[in-house]
Amino acid sequence: MAVLTRFIALLLILLPLSLTAQEAPPRPVKLMVLGTADTALTREFYGQVAARQTVDIAFQVGGQLVEFPVIEGQTLPEGDLVARLDPEPFELALEQAKLRQAQARRDLDRLTQLSRSTVSEAAQEDARTNAELAEVALRDAERALSKATLHAPFEALVAERLVANFTTLAVGTPIVRLHDMSELRVEVEVPEILFQRAGRETDVEITARLPGRAETYPLEIREYTSDATAVGQSFGLTLAFDPETAPDVLPGSSVTVTARLAEAATGLPVPTAALVPAPDGSVSVMRFAPDEGTDDLGHVTRTPVEVEVADDGGFVITGGLAPGAEIVAAGAATLDDGAAVRRFTGFPQ
Repeated sequence: MAVLTRFIALLLILLPLSLTAQEAPPRPVKLMVLGTADTALTREFYGQVAARQTVDIAFQVGGQLVEFPVIEGQTLPEGDLVARLDPEPFELALEQAKLRQAQARRDLDRLTQLSRSTVSEAAQEDARTNAELAEVALRDAERALSKATLHAPFEALVAERLVANFTTLAVGTPIVRLHDMSELRVEVEVPEILFQRAGRETDVEITARLPGRAETYPLEIREYTSDATAVGQSFGLTLAFDPETAPDVLPGSSVTVTARLAEAATGLPVPTAALVPAPDGSVSVMRFAPDEGTDDLGHVTRTPVEVEVADDGGFVITGGLAPGAEIVAAGAATLDDGAAVRRFTGFPQ
């Protein structure tokens, strides 16, 4: 009887141990498929179309505006007439300058022909100076007459007429605003990190997309501001459309700019929670392999991988696995090698 009692007691002790030795139920895990190996840094910004330069045109002489044929929105070829002042005052001033020059030359010739004993050297020098001053006054009158007419300094788009025709203008009064359309540009604010990369890397692809259009247009960097803005620590960047493919769009239009910077090291993006670090510094992931006949049940295998830090602060796998491999996306470090798992498909409704 004592032997039977000891045998039953031994069974009661070993029974829980045998139950825990049985395989635990599969643990639910979140899985992910490693995607594309393209880890290019892509950012989008909102910018504004701008002309190569915008200039307020003004006369360098004063007078009454009598001819002002340009209209807003008109395209002017380089050298076309923009405006003209009343030429009569300038023509009269030119005639007076010609007469004064002729008089000064006659006076100088007469004094030169006279005997030195009759005319002093000082008188001859004064006559020579008057002749030179008359020559300068003549050139000034000719210049004033030429400046009474304004021509387009470049191929221009008339943005705005600033005065009405027949207005009497002072020197330097702007009369019309012109856009230089020889090159269409885009102005945009970019953050500091992208600005530094754009200035350091050559493999930068920048494109523009206009609202309502599916086409994208390549852009080139033209210039940038050297000082960051007070808010947001961003820099102003000026880009240019390719003249061969530039869209038909007006300055001031909105545009979406996409900047794409290729990474030096490509890899497979992976979340931090999928990485399993080891004491020796190596890193692994838990690769999922489904059991035969099912897609949701399987086992995980600890798989060593090579990992690098991407520019956006995340991690990429650069070796050890190929695109398409399925791994545990979260809580990988809590799993044992060879553990049975099941795909987590959501909470029951």
